[in-house]
Amino acid sequence: MHRRQLLNLLLASAVFTLPFGACATQIRNARLWRSEDKLRLVLDLSGPVSYKTFSLSAPERLIIDLNGAVLSGDLGQLALANSGITSIRTGHLGKSDTRIVLDLAAPMQLNSFLLPPQERQGHRLVLDLTSVAQAPVSIAKPSAPVDRAHPRRDIIVVVDPGHGGKDPGAVGAKGEREKDVVLSIAQLLAKRLKREKGFDVKLVRNADFFVPLRKRVEIARKHSADMFISIHADAAPRLTASGASVYALSEGGATSATARFMAQRENGADLLGATSLLSLADKDPMLAGVILDMSMNATIAASLQLGNTVLGSLAGITTLHQKRVEQAGFAVLKSPDVPSILVETGFISNARDSQRLVTARHQKAVADGLFEGLQRYFQNNPPINSYMAWVQEQKKAQA
Repeated sequence: MHRRQLLNLLLASAVFTLPFGACATQIRNARLWRSEDKLRLVLDLSGPVSYKTFSLSAPERLIIDLNGAVLSGDLGQLALANSGITSIRTGHLGKSDTRIVLDLAAPMQLNSFLLPPQERQGHRLVLDLTSVAQAPVSIAKPSAPVDRAHPRRDIIVVVDPGHGGKDPGAVGAKGEREKDVVLSIAQLLAKRLKREKGFDVKLVRNADFFVPLRKRVEIARKHSADMFISIHADAAPRLTASGASVYALSEGGATSATARFMAQRENGADLLGATSLLSLADKDPMLAGVILDMSMNATIAASLQLGNTVLGSLAGITTLHQKRVEQAGFAVLKSPDVPSILVETGFISNARDSQRLVTARHQKAVADGLFEGLQRYFQNNPPINSYMAWVQEQKKAQA
C-alpha cells in the first residue's frame, strides 16, 4: 500500500465505543436522503453499538463495522441512483458482528456519529458523506471581492476553528469540548470581520466536521489569504496552567516545553512538509531550496509581528499564559507564503479557564480582542492594492 493511501486510511479511521448488552443489537432499517452539500445515510438500531469506520481505495469504498450487531432489515430497498454510492454490501464478521460496505463512484469524506433515542426515534447511526471535490470548507465564495466604492481588494482572513467532527480536541472535566468552544469563537470573529469594510473572511469549517491539517493549509492558499489564524483551547500537561497564548511557526526547536507539547499534540499523525505547498517542481533543487527558505523566513517574521499585536489585544481581555509569542513546529502553520498564527484562547483543562470559555460573553470578548489585534496589524501593514492600503494613502495625502 502506498504511503498516501495508508495516511488516508489512518485519517479516515475512527473508533467509538459504547457499552452494550449481551443481546445483539439489530440493524432494523436504513434511510437515505440528499441535501445540497451532503448525502446522509441513517441506520435505525434497536440499541447502542460500538463501531468503527475506514476507507479503502482502488476501488473506492467506505466500510462500517458494527460490533455485536445483526442485520434484520433490508438495505436493498434504498434508492442509490445519482447518490455517489453504487452499491451496498453486507456480511458477517465473526459470530456477532456486521460489516457494511458502501461502494463509491468517487472518493467521499465520511463524518459519523451516534444518536440516542429521542421522541419517536430510537438509537441511530448517522453517516454523512460529502464529495471530496466539493467538501463544504468555507462559508463564502472563493474569489476575493472588490468593493465597488473603491478599486481595491479586500483583505482575506482565513479563520480555522481547530479540531471538529470525529476529533473533539481537548475535553474539560465537565465534558466541555474544545471543538465546540473554538467553533463559537471563530464564528463570532468571522461575523465581526465581515462587518468591517475592507475585510473578507473564510471559515475552514462552519459546522462540526473534520478537516485534516493538510487541507486547512491548502484552504488558506486556495483563497490567497493575507492571514491565517487557527483557534484552539487545548489541554496542558499541568492542570494549573491557564491563560491565552499565541504561537507562530518555528523551523528550529520549540521556544518552550509547553510550545513543544502543544505542537506535538496538534500535529499528531497529520504532519506535512512546507515544500509540498510551493510550486517549485520546475526549479533547480538548490534554487528551490533558497526560494523556500526566503519565503518561510519572511512569513515567519510577519507571523511573529502579527502574533505580538494579537497577544497585546488579548492582554486586556484575559490572563496570558505567556507574554511573548511562542514558536514550535505546528503543521497547521506551515504555509510558506501566508502569515499564520495559532491562538490558544485558554486551557480547557484548567477549571477556571474552562468555565469562562464556555460562556457566550467571554467568547465574544475573545473574538473582539482577536479582531482588534488583526485590524491593528493590518493598519500598520496593509497589503498592496488592498482597501486598507488605499485608506492609508488617502490619510497621508490629506496630512
